[in-house]
Amino acid sequence: MGKVLVLYYSEDGHTEKMARLVTQGAGQVTQTEVRCKSIADASRDDIFWCDGLALGSPTQLGTVAAAMKKFWEELLPDWQKLDGRIGCAFSSQGGWGGGAELTCQALLTILMNFGFLVFGVTDYVGDQFTAHYGATQAGEPREAKEKEACQRLGRRLAEWIAVYADGRRELHPLKGLYKRNPWD
Repeated sequence: MGKVLVLYYSEDGHTEKMARLVTQGAGQVTQTEVRCKSIADASRDDIFWCDGLALGSPTQLGTVAAAMKKFWEELLPDWQKLDGRIGCAFSSQGGWGGGAELTCQALLTILMNFGFLVFGVTDYVGDQFTAHYGATQAGEPREAKEKEACQRLGRRLAEWIAVYADGRRELHPLKGLYKRNPWD
C-alpha cells in the first residue's frame, strides 16, 4: 500500500485549504494511505514513513516561507537518507503573479536536495489552467479549476506511488494517452 504525506505550512488558511484538496485527490487512488499534516505537527518520522510527499507553502517574498525552510534545515542530518521518494509542490500567493510558481520550484529544489524524484502535472485542469510546476493559487481555491488543480496534483502523486512503489502499472497516469504504452 502506497503512503502519501501532504505536508504544509499555512498562516492564513489558504495553503491549508489547498492541502486538504491535495489530500482528497490522493485519496481517490485505491490502496493508498494518506496523511495530511502541518509542519507544526509533523516530525522526521512522517517524512521517513511516506513513499511520496506533496509539499505546500505560502509564497513569502517570492519564495518559501521561513518556517518551511527551517523545518527542512532541521532535517539536514537526514540528508542522503530519503533518496527515491516522489515529491511535488503547491503554493498560495496573495495575488496572481505573486511568485507561487517560484515557490513551487524552490520547494521542488528542497526535495531534490533530499533525493526526492519530483514532477509537475502536464495536463490542463481548466481553460488555460495547469499545474506544471505544482498547484498554485491566488488566495484560497474557489473555482472548480482551482480545486481540481490541487486534487489532480494529489491524485497524480498517488498514481506515481502506485506505479513505482507498489508496482501497480495499470494505474500509470499516462496509460492510454499515447499510441505507445510507456511499459512496452
